[in-house]
Amino acid sequence: MKIFVIGAGQVGSTIVEALHDEHDLTVMDLDASRLIPLAYRYDVSTVEGNGASRRSLAEAGVGEADLVIACTSRDEANLVAGSFARVEAPKATTVIRASNIEYIDLWREGRLDLDFIVSSELETAHAIARTIGVPAARQTDVFAEGQVQIVEFVVDPHADGDPIGVPLREARRIPEDSKVASIIRGDTMILPRGDERIHPGDRVVVIGSPRAAQAWSELLSPGGATVRDVVVYGAGRVGTAIARQLLEQGIQVRVIETNTARAREVAEELPNARVYNASGTDPDFLERERIGHAQVAIFAMRDDARNLFDATLAKVHGVSFTIAIVHEPVSRAVYERSGVDVTVNPRQVTAEEIVRFAHDPRTQQVTMLEGDRFEVLDIVVRPESEYAGKAFREMPIRGALIGAVVRNGEAIFPHGDDVLEAGDRVIVFTESSRVPTVEKAL
Repeated sequence: MKIFVIGAGQVGSTIVEALHDEHDLTVMDLDASRLIPLAYRYDVSTVEGNGASRRSLAEAGVGEADLVIACTSRDEANLVAGSFARVEAPKATTVIRASNIEYIDLWREGRLDLDFIVSSELETAHAIARTIGVPAARQTDVFAEGQVQIVEFVVDPHADGDPIGVPLREARRIPEDSKVASIIRGDTMILPRGDERIHPGDRVVVIGSPRAAQAWSELLSPGGATVRDVVVYGAGRVGTAIARQLLEQGIQVRVIETNTARAREVAEELPNARVYNASGTDPDFLERERIGHAQVAIFAMRDDARNLFDATLAKVHGVSFTIAIVHEPVSRAVYERSGVDVTVNPRQVTAEEIVRFAHDPRTQQVTMLEGDRFEVLDIVVRPESEYAGKAFREMPIRGALIGAVVRNGEAIFPHGDDVLEAGDRVIVFTESSRVPTVEKAL
């Protein structure tokens, strides 16, 4: 597939990293300093130019593209680029990134001629809401209209007892409607068989029903209560989107914003939230409003260093579970080493949503794990697939594991004697490098 990417920032770079092996990529950006590292690291074509210029797009060859992605940090530039791409490459699929909810509403109403708009803010809000729903999760996503959940857990270094240290086939507490898709131990990925064991400190990827995901959370983090009280630090676009999403789920939300005018705007916009015009570092405020009693604190300010400091201070005051937005990739490791429980990179989740358009057309959803080392695909089985008609126990492993099947609209969590049928939707875990092979086999 020929893919034309407009914007070589963090979203564009993540897309290039995920797709460069199997596709013919051209990347356009006004800033040559962003293009040089991509050209050096990957086999991609780069063009220094303005993606919001029809002439520049035409000269760069956008008309030959099968997929056009406009993912700069400016909504208006992406809208213009997408509109021009529709003219120059009418047969191409056009996807843009946008932050302003008004543009997304216009697109949903059919008033913008684009195939898809991806919102960093909404994708981030959804990712955080899913994580809050499974207290012990490091990352989670849902498939098949919410019937199937993929969850990555980090096993406590001091964990003990079934299912920790027990051969999986002998573990009695593992929910039936779930499957251990992978055990990640250091730099090694294990597709587990029945004699494999989960060790303390492992990262475990589980595919199961939402009920099973909650049961796994309780197994790996006993006593994790349903979240009802959340504090959001920062009332920018991301923080506001997160607060709105949580309010819609019936969660009590308190928002802390230092800018007086912005605090007033959000208080009017979200009447069901308690909005404070205050500093999250003021000890008197933290004590008076009992911020430390919140079950979860989310740090959605624009500055990574400030997010880290405020998250650390919140821990000191008693908040047990913290989630921080990552703006710079290097910050993620710093956050995690400093005790932040979960990190979410808006650019990563945006790229993840966009990347699926470059997969096989049968692929309905993609989730990337561990910095795109692994992927979970939702894909339909072809009648010609070598796996169709086979019992699961007869299937070769080949670096992939099918964790769930959706048949006639119902999710099935298969066992060895179950048979895969043509037309089934399968939720499959694999290494990212093996995705083309897996898609071809299915």
